[in-house]
Amino acid sequence: QVQLVESGGGLVQAGGSLRLSCVASGLSFSTRGMGWFRQAPGKEREFVATISWNSGYTRYTDSVKGRFTISRDNAKNIVYLQMNNLKPEDTGVYYCAATRAFSHSAYDAEYDYWGQGTQVTVSS
Repeated sequence: QVQLVESGGGLVQAGGSLRLSCVASGLSFSTRGMGWFRQAPGKEREFVATISWNSGYTRYTDSVKGRFTISRDNAKNIVYLQMNNLKPEDTGVYYCAATRAFSHSAYDAEYDYWGQGTQVTVSS
């Protein structure tokens, strides 16, 4: 019954922007931290961004600081990842995930639920 469904991925030229969305259902969304992870071709999954249950805390991996913004709308059970000034190295499958209650983390082991992923491809 728990579902995290990502959308908004696609093909974009370097320097462009995309906004990813993740709609959650079947869980207590407003009490959980949310995160975004990505997996580039031939590489392991890596942390991108996380946001606490009340949006009071955010953290980003260094490579996306200043370019990506994570946000959430607890009334709609949606977490967003606004991605600006995209680079080819941002290419990968992006996954949203939910932590346990009142948690937030850069480590994938702390996340209870995962979406199916959405492809982001940035051309040079």
